[in-house]
Amino acid sequence: MNRGPSNGASNWRWLVVVGLWLTNIVSALAVVAVTQQVRRDTNELETLRRESADLEVQWGQYLLEQSTWASYTRVEQQAAEQLGMKVPDASQIILIEKER
Repeated sequence: MNRGPSNGASNWRWLVVVGLWLTNIVSALAVVAVTQQVRRDTNELETLRRESADLEVQWGQYLLEQSTWASYTRVEQQAAEQLGMKVPDASQIILIEKER
């Protein structure tokens, strides 16, 4: 009698080898897909960081512009030019005291 591997065992080993090869190929394709997704996400993150930095610069410029428009000197100048307002003399100021 021949004590070599039986035909059923040989088929089983062949199926295991093919299954391992297929698993290896699927795993490699999954690594490629995940790597590509990570690259896309990293690129998007960097784009959003640059946009965030640009928006922070723009926000700072708006705050500076707001402080310029709201400065006391400018408000006083606009009040005098557009509304004809002026700072009253000391003799024109009347203090009203609160009753106790």
